[in-house]
Amino acid sequence: MPLPSAMRFYTGPYGKGKFRQKSGECIMRYGFTTGSCAAAAAKAAAYMLLTGKDKTEITIETPKGLFYRARILDISRREDMVSCGVEKDGGDDPDVTTGARIYAKVSFEKDGGQKIMIEGGAGVGRVTKPGLDQPVGSAAINRVPREMIQKEVMEVCRSADYKGSLRVEISVPEGERLAGHTFNPRLGIAGGISILGTSGIVEPMSSRAILDTIRTELNQKKVLGADYVAVTPGNYGQDFMKRTYGYDLDRSVKCSNFIGDTIDLAAELGFRRVLLTGHIGKLIKVAGGIMNTHSKEGDCRMELLAAFAVKERAEPEACRRILDCVNTEEALSILKESGKLRPVMEHAAEKICFYLEKRAGERLQADCILYSNEFGELAKSKGAKRWFTLLAQDAERKI
Repeated sequence: MPLPSAMRFYTGPYGKGKFRQKSGECIMRYGFTTGSCAAAAAKAAAYMLLTGKDKTEITIETPKGLFYRARILDISRREDMVSCGVEKDGGDDPDVTTGARIYAKVSFEKDGGQKIMIEGGAGVGRVTKPGLDQPVGSAAINRVPREMIQKEVMEVCRSADYKGSLRVEISVPEGERLAGHTFNPRLGIAGGISILGTSGIVEPMSSRAILDTIRTELNQKKVLGADYVAVTPGNYGQDFMKRTYGYDLDRSVKCSNFIGDTIDLAAELGFRRVLLTGHIGKLIKVAGGIMNTHSKEGDCRMELLAAFAVKERAEPEACRRILDCVNTEEALSILKESGKLRPVMEHAAEKICFYLEKRAGERLQADCILYSNEFGELAKSKGAKRWFTLLAQDAERKI
């Protein structure tokens, strides 16, 4: 929804933003992407290089149509080069890059004609795997930020009547350290963070970034020729597979709570088989058709376990006790006492696969492996054994 005209301007960073997003009773503040910061810094550096004048604030227009007025920091000047920085403000979104300084160094380039050459410097990652926004070997400055930098710097060139070429180098001094807290190492982006953003703004608490990452990981595997993919909600599933079977799921796709969305993406990209490995506390929800396992989306864990226990003819008292449990490990203990743990878990695995395949419109085959911290492997679907061969092939092919 477009914001009112009176709400379309922002001065950053921290606390002075006027872009707001309602979330229940909360008013949350938008932030700006690393791409916006890079474009603002590049525009300011180009202006100072071509005019010889200082610039302590600069305004750019984001692809969203919102204007961002950024403070310009750490100006360094030579006759043939200007460098300056912009401090990243993620608004009210929990973003590891908030507070980092994004620098642009703009220098004259002797190449004939009028070109804006954009490259990555220290702290900006380098692409090492196919299937990403930029080709292997390129700086991890995505297409839209590159277009933003090009647009803003060209605007300065026209204003200054400069018809030569410029070189723009984007750097992030803290980038290599910050990258360890991002998905970049998993995606094959080495040495720093990515310069990102499709709208130029950061929407508070948005799930879009997670879903974009899931799509990217799936697309990478597809580009490398796989028609099957292993998925797990997080690190615990990876640890379980390594501990129990000696298989490293580090190349699996982490889907967080977005199981249904991940299945949608896998089907859309043409995968034929999916293996979902996870803790019973999350995946039992999928056995009831709940495709986002975050607690705010629904919690029927005990109801489902009790219903499955009824189906397997557990004693009524055991079923009542399950309904009173506060966590799944406790409920599993009751099922074990009643001799129903294995059949209940096998039924749960069957229902999980049913709902995953239903979500995919029968376009792919689903398998699953369930485990718990106390009882280890609980059940696996009939086709899950074949996955150990497929995962071994992945390891050899480095998918």
